[in-house]
Amino acid sequence: MNTAFTISTQTIAFAVTFLLTLISGPIFIPILTKLKVGQTVRDDGPATHLKKTGTPTMGGIIFLLPLLLVSLYYAVEYPEILVLTFTTLGFGLIGFIDDFIKVVKRRKDGLYWNQKMLGLIIVSAVSTFYIVYVMKLGTDIIIPFLGFDYTISLPVWFFIPLCIFVLISSTNAVNMTDGIDGLAAGVTLIVMVFFAIVAMTRSEWDYVKMFSSAIAGGCLGFLAFNMHPARLFMGDNGSLALGGAVGIISIVMKMPWILLVVGFIYVIETLSVMIQVASFKTRGKRVFKMAPLHHHFELSGWKETKVVTVFWIVTVVACFIGFITLRFRIF
Repeated sequence: MNTAFTISTQTIAFAVTFLLTLISGPIFIPILTKLKVGQTVRDDGPATHLKKTGTPTMGGIIFLLPLLLVSLYYAVEYPEILVLTFTTLGFGLIGFIDDFIKVVKRRKDGLYWNQKMLGLIIVSAVSTFYIVYVMKLGTDIIIPFLGFDYTISLPVWFFIPLCIFVLISSTNAVNMTDGIDGLAAGVTLIVMVFFAIVAMTRSEWDYVKMFSSAIAGGCLGFLAFNMHPARLFMGDNGSLALGGAVGIISIVMKMPWILLVVGFIYVIETLSVMIQVASFKTRGKRVFKMAPLHHHFELSGWKETKVVTVFWIVTVVACFIGFITLRFRIF
């Protein structure tokens, strides 16, 4: 009996990006080390982080370059993938400039807040207008718990600012999550697998399926160098890019609200910072030992690896809840 063995295109996209990222690591780590592009660690944080000082950063490049190559290859068949690529790399470029100023120009805070925000707004606006007026995907979003066929159409004057807000929020949220070895890359890997599985249900989402799979492969490859003890940090160029990818995928799939569910870790990390700042400014007291939340658990006695493992598990559970909100049947 002859049985044909085929490998799905999304699996190939995942595998190729994963392998290219694995190959890129040994190439770029020595270069970044030689350039002394090292991480600066806060002296008021967990004492265990002090030994991370000098670890090469700006490592997002090792999965962003493979992602670009894979995306360009599949753009011939799926031209819609280019808007996802542009958004991801656009935010990554802003992060790269921010990292460059921090580690090369030795300016502690990198880009000034207004400069960074202006860049995020420009990329978000260009992507959103392209989706609405060029791709003509419409302004409707899927209603939670009712299934893919139930949508509500939003007025364009509300939809565009909403999308810009989602993109800016997602980039900053993933950036805040990137604070300990393997956390941001691992959580985003799980979220991207979720998006890839959901995208397999509709042919019009084939480009999302390919892109999500490629991002997931890049995250897995990056983890080979970023798991504790990390040999490489992704920097803002990596975390802002991943945040942009998460945000733009949720928008083109017409479910920006899903980030509140599957991106639960991103949400609580961001809220912990907001609560901490608000509490300190209004009461002069801190709610957490340190924000973002992962540092609070570290200072409470959790090992870094425990925090990462728990946050990964929480993300897996959140993704299953995400399937429920979409009335998605896995089996």
